[in-house]
Order: sequence, then C-alpha cells, then structure tokens
Amino acid sequence: MSRITPPRPVDVAALFPQLAPLARPAIRLHPRPGSPTSNDSSVGGPLLWPADEPWPHCDESHDQIDELYEAYGVNAAEDYEWQDGPNPMVPLAQLYMRDVPLLRPPGQADLLQVLWCPFEHEPDYKPPTVLFWRSSGEVTKLAAGLPGPFAVEYDGYIPRPCVLAPEQITEYPDPMDVSKELQQQLRDWSNWQRAGSAVDSSWAPYPDAFYGSQLSVAPGWKIGGWPQWGLTDPNARFCAACDAKMEPLLTIASCEWDSSNIGWVPYEDQALGSLDNARVANPPRIQVSRKYRLQLYVCPNSPDHPHTDLIQ
Repeated sequence: MSRITPPRPVDVAALFPQLAPLARPAIRLHPRPGSPTSNDSSVGGPLLWPADEPWPHCDESHDQIDELYEAYGVNAAEDYEWQDGPNPMVPLAQLYMRDVPLLRPPGQADLLQVLWCPFEHEPDYKPPTVLFWRSSGEVTKLAAGLPGPFAVEYDGYIPRPCVLAPEQITEYPDPMDVSKELQQQLRDWSNWQRAGSAVDSSWAPYPDAFYGSQLSVAPGWKIGGWPQWGLTDPNARFCAACDAKMEPLLTIASCEWDSSNIGWVPYEDQALGSLDNARVANPPRIQVSRKYRLQLYVCPNSPDHPHTDLIQ
C-alpha cells in the first residue's frame, strides 16, 4: 500500500523566503484498515510485547465511568467487565524505525510503541499516554493473552486496526507560529497574486487561511513536522527533566482530512466518493476529545526524558 500527497499548489518558500529556513520534514502515516501483525508498523494493531514484561495500566481513578455510560445511554456491563483498580491500557501505535526514519530512538532501539488509557482524565480531560522504546531483535518470546480495558469513555478511544503507508513530506509552521511581520505578509493578497493562477481568487478575502489550510501543516496522523494550533495559541512545551524546548513526536488525529483541507487528500483516496464521510476521512475511527488532535512531544536531548502531550 502506498499513499502520495499531491504537490502543494504554490511553492510557498519561493513566495515568502522567510519560510525557507523554517521547513521541517514530517512523515504522514496514512493509516488504513488492515490486518497488521506484531512485526508491522500499525495503528491499533498488536504490539511486539515481551512475555516477561508487565502490561501497562492507568492508575488514575475511573469511578465516574458509570455516570458517563449513563449519560451516553450505554450500559457498561454490556461491553466491558467492570473491575476495581488500574485500567489496562490500549495499543495505539507501533512504529518501526525502518518505516519511520525520522524517529530518534535511544541507544539501539528501533521500535516505538504508544499506548493510552481510553478514558479522559483531569485536569486536561485527555487520555494519558505511555511510550516504550525497544530493540525488536531482543524480543524473543511474545506475550499472550494480553488484558483489555474495563473502562472506555467511548468507542472513539479504541482504534480500528490499520496498516500504514508512511510518506515523507515538507511542512511549514502554522500561521500562528510565524512572526507578526510574516503574518501580515501572509494576509496581503497582493503577495499571493505573484503566484498567478496557482492561487484561486476565491481565497482573496482570506489568503492567510489558504496558507494555513493548504500549504503549512498537513492534517492527519504524522511523525515530526510542525504542530497545528487553534484550540489555543502556540504553547511551547519544555522538558521536565532538563528544561529543553520539546519537539513534536506524534500527532494522533481525529480525521485524515476535512472540508477545509481537501487538497491534502492523497491521489489514491481521491476516488473514494464522499471525501468528508467520517468512515472515509477517519480510517482508525479515533475521536480525540470528540474531534481534536493529541500531540505528543519529546525532549530533543534524550528520548528517555518524560514526554508530554497537548490537545489541539
């Protein structure tokens, strides 16, 4: 399986040279329904998990689960076996460095595994995540009979198993991440007219939105690149261990695209019919806090330092 993103309609770094040094590589993961194995990179697939390693659990309180199920009209007992105590976490993503070379694992590791509790917790009302870096060659015996969660806030936190089609692209910063001077230039339609017919005149009333939705940050699941803002202004994250400014690792998206950024739809998906259909635009069927993105950040000095996250 492969996915190819169409080229951007404008060479934005040629129009605005200040953007050229801000270009960053990103890898769009393009999760699509499939049957991944533990030897594959995947979203929601089985993990290469050692038999002698305990499965991670969320130690936060889940006492309010009955109230949530009642609010959503679902009987918890129908789908999950209620237990007291820590909630087993859910496999979210498994990424081999051979498929995602932008990863910077510690030591000899070549595999990143991401899990989360499928339940939003205070104070930020987002699912807690855990990261595991490991060397795949050292896993000689796989765990069997791994536990499933007993507390699930809603089905949008249980990913549908997907195989990946990683694709490297170039991104530029979100409009809110550039200088005030450049923001003004992006809002000036006369600057965009230099690109001629490559820029549709329908964007004339809001050219900065053209940059933001079509030329800067790619939608969907990805590694690296630039963060996308909107729920808040740009919010730098700093390492709790060394105070370094943290870098984007993984973006967990509630959709691969929407009506505002159809230009990012890969060629292979453009004949799928209704592109804004939820099942087409969201193959893993993940819904982060109903329809946002969860961005994971890591320390550039050491992947072993605690990661952090942010909903946008």
